[in-house]
Amino acid sequence: MANSKKKHKNDADKSDKIEKSMKKDKAENKKKLFKDDLFDLPKQDLTKETTAEPSKKDNKMTDEVYEKELSRLQVELVKLQEWIKYKGLKVVVIFEGRDAAGKGGTISRIVQTLNPRICRVAALGTPTEREKTQWYFQRYVPHLPAAGEMVIFDRSWYNRAGVERVMGFCNDDEYWEFLRSCPYFERLLIGSGIILVKYWFSVSPEEQEKRFQARINDPTKRWKLSPMDLKSRELWVEYSKAKDEMFVYTDTKVSPWFVVEADDKKRARLNCIHHLLSKIPYEDLTPEAFQLPPRPSDKGYVRPPMHEQTFVPDVYS
Repeated sequence: MANSKKKHKNDADKSDKIEKSMKKDKAENKKKLFKDDLFDLPKQDLTKETTAEPSKKDNKMTDEVYEKELSRLQVELVKLQEWIKYKGLKVVVIFEGRDAAGKGGTISRIVQTLNPRICRVAALGTPTEREKTQWYFQRYVPHLPAAGEMVIFDRSWYNRAGVERVMGFCNDDEYWEFLRSCPYFERLLIGSGIILVKYWFSVSPEEQEKRFQARINDPTKRWKLSPMDLKSRELWVEYSKAKDEMFVYTDTKVSPWFVVEADDKKRARLNCIHHLLSKIPYEDLTPEAFQLPPRPSDKGYVRPPMHEQTFVPDVYS
């Protein structure tokens, strides 16, 4: 009887080892499917923290220092804009990250002083039923820049590896096909002459919670909170795992991810803009200052009577 029990235990241990070995082989085979030496995929440590640690800087940046440096960087952004137009560059900047990580605030500071005909923001909504049947990248292609343009994607094709994966809006086949084809897609963009820069805004759960509460308490920001945002609070770990796996396959030497520690909004904005300026070499094409010529005479022009026009009420006099 003792020998029979011992034999049964050995068989069970052997079966467990075989099952573990099969799972390991399956995982390795799946990774080999996506391995491509062309991209020199870096090895990722998935045991690392997936979000930025809270800022260790106890000293908060003053508004005066922040505004002064932001103004300086915005002048440089205008110079970059003119260089993009002059050289006919095609620039794509992707902003991804958790809800309330500060993507929108940074984007608004970038475009604040720029010409919307040269620098525009693409923030796509939920795909239509027709778009759901298209090649996944198809709905993003029309928004890509022509020569002399910069397009900022406020979320992008990486929706598939994030919210769609976590919320179950795509199946496993669609997800793995995205991870397989995304590096090729981005390589094609870069090969066509597009300058591609990708930012991931990382925020701690404590800071995200503070920002969610601030949005609830501010009527002008409450619209930013959607049921999807609230659901993301419950699925923090799932989003972390999805981000880690996305980085394994899409953080390549050809098209790397740049992580912005975003617990400190002011520093995150300045750091991101400074880095963006460093990624695209440009020269100063600012025209020399000049004097306006004298205004010509009215040549007998008579303005119509003011009582015949409808004016906006002056309620703040």
